[in-house]
Amino acid sequence: MTTDDPDDGWFGESVAARYDSSDDDEFDPRTIARTVGVLAELAGDGPALELAVGTGRLAAPLAARGVPVCGIELSRAMARRIAGKPGADGVQVTIGDMTTVRVPGEFSLAYLAFNTIGNLTTQDAQVACFVNAAVHLRPGGCFLVEVGVPDLRRLPPGQDTVPFRVETGAGGGYVGFDRYDVATQRLESVHVTVDDGVGRVLRVPFRYAWPTELDLMARIAGLRLRDRWSGWDRSPFTAESTSHVSVWEKPLDV
Repeated sequence: MTTDDPDDGWFGESVAARYDSSDDDEFDPRTIARTVGVLAELAGDGPALELAVGTGRLAAPLAARGVPVCGIELSRAMARRIAGKPGADGVQVTIGDMTTVRVPGEFSLAYLAFNTIGNLTTQDAQVACFVNAAVHLRPGGCFLVEVGVPDLRRLPPGQDTVPFRVETGAGGGYVGFDRYDVATQRLESVHVTVDDGVGRVLRVPFRYAWPTELDLMARIAGLRLRDRWSGWDRSPFTAESTSHVSVWEKPLDV
C-alpha cells in the first residue's frame, strides 16, 4: 500500500508508480526518440532545463545523448523514478515549483512537455512560468511548450464534457473525459480505470490557453515566437491541429 505525500500535488506515489507504464503514444520509444531529437537540436551545445521533469521520460534520454539536463519537479515521488534510467546520471533535479524555483546557470533550452503548462490552473501562474523560463535562458536561447489545443469545437450548446478515450477488455477498462468550464478556461481531466473489478478515479485540474494567449505570455516574459508546429514531426500548425509545439526565443540583444 502506498501513501501519497500532499506536497507532491496531483502526482503522488500512487500516480508515479504507474506513470511510466502508460500505453499513451508519448511513452512509445519511437515517439520519445523523435521528441528527444528535436530537443537535442534546439539545445545545441548548451545545457537544457526541463520544467516539471517528472520521471525523466525525456530528460534521461536527452542526457544520454550528451545534453546536460537540469530539472525542476514538484513531486518527489515522480523525481525518484529518474534514478536507474539510462542517462539519469546526467540529470540534476531541484524539487520545487516551476513558477518560482531558480536553478544556477544559463540554458540554451528550457522546455515544458505533455500539456504540463495546463497543470498551472491560473493565468498568473502560467505567466510566472514563462517569466521563470525566460530568466534561465541565455540570449538566443529557446523556451518550448507542448500542449493541446482546447477541444471546444466538440462541445454543442449545453454540453460541458468531451470523452477522449474509451477502452474495454477482459476484467477491466478505461474511460477518459475532459469537463470544461468555458467561463473560467478551467477543465478537469477525469480518468476512470477498472482492473479486475476494482475501480480507480483520478481527477486532474487544468487551465487551457489558446496559442495566441501563450504568445502574449511569452511577450510579457521578453520572448518572441520562433516556430509553431502541430507536433514533434514539425508538421505545419493549422486550424485543424489538435495540439501544438511552440518555440519562443530570447532575443540576442537583451
